[in-house]
Amino acid sequence: MSAIHSTDVVARLADEFGAAVSFGTPLAAHTTLRLGGPAAAIVTCTTTDMLAGVVRRLDQEQVPVLILAGGSNLVIADEGVDAVVVRVAATSYSIDGAVVHAEAGTNWDTVVAASVVAGLGGLECLSGIPGSTGATPVQNVGAYGVEISSVLRRVKLLERASGNVHWADPADLHLSYRHSILKNTDTAVVLSVEMGLLDDGLSAPVRYGELARNLGAAEGDRVAAAQVRDAVLKLRGSKGMVLNSQDHDTWSAGSFFTNPIVSREDLPRVLAAIRERLGEETAVPQFASADGGVKLSAGWLIERAGFSRGFPGEDARARLSTKHTLALTNRGDATTADLVGLARTVRDGVRDAFGVNLHPEPVFVGAQL
Repeated sequence: MSAIHSTDVVARLADEFGAAVSFGTPLAAHTTLRLGGPAAAIVTCTTTDMLAGVVRRLDQEQVPVLILAGGSNLVIADEGVDAVVVRVAATSYSIDGAVVHAEAGTNWDTVVAASVVAGLGGLECLSGIPGSTGATPVQNVGAYGVEISSVLRRVKLLERASGNVHWADPADLHLSYRHSILKNTDTAVVLSVEMGLLDDGLSAPVRYGELARNLGAAEGDRVAAAQVRDAVLKLRGSKGMVLNSQDHDTWSAGSFFTNPIVSREDLPRVLAAIRERLGEETAVPQFASADGGVKLSAGWLIERAGFSRGFPGEDARARLSTKHTLALTNRGDATTADLVGLARTVRDGVRDAFGVNLHPEPVFVGAQL
């Protein structure tokens, strides 16, 4: 059933589950890019049981569904989507000893802050990341040398095909760099997340050089979790990576491209292309990847391909952040088409300069790169 022909089905959800329903609402109000056209309907679910029930009912009626929570990782077409948007708005969390449990709609940084206040370590490097807790295992959220996979105990899932709810172990999710089997699929909905943290008030070992320098620590040191959180928030803020409605540099989806992973076999060709363009003495940032390849810095490549902060200029409605070239931003009146055009220009420029393909981190809905 087309979503635009499902008005009666959607309207009944309010009576059956107590969900709030609206029709034809622009999705720009629900994404951190502040972009996106209307949905056929938006159904807001404020409890986990409501969320599971609503998705089951829509699936039974074969109504197209888009799950949306914090909206921090979505690029939605200007035309909107012919789908019923189910908003994940269950926002409770609890801390029992060193175990943190949070429902999927809980603001992620709220969970991080509460864990630090409780004297727990492990999440502090993930401070300031926008979006919901339920999104963290979907793309194995990470920052400053830490990924959610390092603390994840289990994830409660609604399996769409069967309608069953069960706890999944991290191994079942095949977590890798900014990816899991949940990403870019509609097979399951995350209902809640459980994490096991450190209970001595100290951070996880600091693995990121820039953060270690800001802390006056050596890589591998453990520092007070609260101190690390403060340092991470300052670093992210300096790069426009902490949401601020008054700062258009934060009207973004965060880092737009993932750091490319180059195979060991292809690395000499890529390094030769870089040094041919930039000089033989160019030091190229390289990091070992879990799959045996070599991870390069997307931001470094973008800048060396000739794209500066604020590109393409002050008159552009979509520009690279003035603080960080890895973020693509809406300057207030951009369209999704503007943003996608900018993304293509940057992607193609890096490929033409160095023969490296950049891949977007956000999920595209109704639009494509």
